[in-house]
Amino acid sequence: MAAGPTELELFRRRWRAELAGARPGKKRRRAAEPGGSPSCREPVSGWSSCGGVPPAAPRDGGGEERREAGYFALARSLLDGKGPGARSRRRRPRPGPPPPGPPAAAAEPEDGGDNDLLGQLIRDLNEINEVPFFDIQLPYELALKIFQYLGRTELGRCAQVSRTWKVLAEDEVLWYRLCQQEGYLPDASISDCPCWKLALQDCYIKERTLRTNWKNRIGAVSQLQYELGKVLCDVHSCDGVAIAGYTSGDVRLWDTRTWDYTAPILEPVHGSADPGPQPHVSFVRINSSLAVAAYEDGTVNVWSLMIGREPIHHYQHNQRIRALALGLEGAAIATASGFQVKVESPDDRGYWKTTAQFEIQKLVNFLHLVPDVVGSPVTIAAAEDMVYLLKAEEPGKVLHSVYGQPVTCLDVSASEAAFGVKGFGWLLNETNKILLYNLETGQCLTKLGSSLGDFTCVNLQNSPPWMLVTGNKDRRVRVYDLRRSKSLCSLYAHHLGVSAVQMDDWKIVSGGEEGLVCVWDQRMGIKLWEMHARHPVRHIWFNTHSLITANIPDEKNPRGASIMDDDLTAHRRHRGIIYAYEFSVDQLARESVLPICRSSYDEVTGYNYNISLAVPYDNILVT
Repeated sequence: MAAGPTELELFRRRWRAELAGARPGKKRRRAAEPGGSPSCREPVSGWSSCGGVPPAAPRDGGGEERREAGYFALARSLLDGKGPGARSRRRRPRPGPPPPGPPAAAAEPEDGGDNDLLGQLIRDLNEINEVPFFDIQLPYELALKIFQYLGRTELGRCAQVSRTWKVLAEDEVLWYRLCQQEGYLPDASISDCPCWKLALQDCYIKERTLRTNWKNRIGAVSQLQYELGKVLCDVHSCDGVAIAGYTSGDVRLWDTRTWDYTAPILEPVHGSADPGPQPHVSFVRINSSLAVAAYEDGTVNVWSLMIGREPIHHYQHNQRIRALALGLEGAAIATASGFQVKVESPDDRGYWKTTAQFEIQKLVNFLHLVPDVVGSPVTIAAAEDMVYLLKAEEPGKVLHSVYGQPVTCLDVSASEAAFGVKGFGWLLNETNKILLYNLETGQCLTKLGSSLGDFTCVNLQNSPPWMLVTGNKDRRVRVYDLRRSKSLCSLYAHHLGVSAVQMDDWKIVSGGEEGLVCVWDQRMGIKLWEMHARHPVRHIWFNTHSLITANIPDEKNPRGASIMDDDLTAHRRHRGIIYAYEFSVDQLARESVLPICRSSYDEVTGYNYNISLAVPYDNILVT
């Protein structure tokens, strides 16, 4: 019955003997138990020779136990069944010169204690405060491969660990990749900047400054006006370059990135036998390499932004052009006239040809080219209550068709198409909705919204991933989450309805039929500022530092005024206007002055009729 406690007592006694034997400078303790003999120090199997009962363990004096220090005292207290005291939990003092006087009994073992398992365990426990550096054992390239999965915050923390990690965490390859991942300086190479960490920091500071300027409307604003007496017909922009078409048949370009207001005229190609005025411009489109204009007589002109003012291609429709589309990249053009949709593009040698031609059943209202398509272009056409998917060398495919529910707006991305559908009303439980279709499968992914008003505009292509923004005749701007098919926010924006809208990750810019341009904080749901002009807002485009808006009149021939009249002041309020806003921190103060105030006034015709409204007067020569 006493076998268990007896074995534990013998184990404690033998460990004490091992601890005492590990200290060669001390004498072994004499056996204090009566009748002790060497035979009683045998293993458990030899207990029967001593009567089956092991001798009692010696009870050492308190003085010698108190002289034990460090981890030996901790081990001895554990053997005695005691918990570690306050002294044993203290951190071992740093080694130093021994105190004067006789050597203490609790001195560390000199040579014998370094070889046992207990001493090695104690040394290992004492070394856990040292940080292991894996880059000493791994090649530099492999350590750099591991660090490339860290963000800027994690790299900053790793740089504070040691000098070795600081060199590794500030490697130019890591910070160059971070700049590319964040979308900063996408066209730069790693050799363009001596310190990419500072370059990324400057980009963040500039981004915060731009956001502050956007919220407080700090920057320059200019009016992109062409000539008096000509009514604005259509405006489009891409990457800061704006194109405008007028009732005079002229097409103008502005590059707001350089603020060059000497807008060149893109010369049209019309029949030489037409002595009268040129037809009005119906539509204009522009991308990074091409500019396209469609006229009321069915003519389409194509210009290259790299070559000059002369068209590089033109073709003719028999009827008025109802819709025009230009791809974001490449040189694909789609036009709709009557019941015909034609797609034009150049071949490998640069010769333009008709890639595809389709005959559909109804008149086209909206036309878009699917971006990022490899091979033949893909066109999405909305004709009254039908939506077509048109591919070259394939018959037209009906994507959506519900009789009596016309399409009111359309936009496409690389894989999806979103369009507004007018419902039958509350009586039949069919309200106006936004439908989202997958272009690969042709299936409806989701139905968004439920409104009495018609959806007048939708922006899917320029919206953040899994988000979509719409404008409605019920005066509201709505943002939808495509993953949950729910509305994130609804903003009461324009009292005559929303006509144009665009958003990014934090702001929304909307335009209304009353001519009001509003900038909203999308997360807070509040209006930051607004600007007003006379005509409806038909075009909105912005990036991180600039904004282009266009107020285009509905009446191209105002009542009571003739375009051929010599009194150009009668048409000022009917022309329409294009505004260009610049929120960059590099913008100079003088560039916020309107272009009319920076004119040299040396032209015979121009802005002399309202020169009294232009301030300040720099150098005005009176002849």
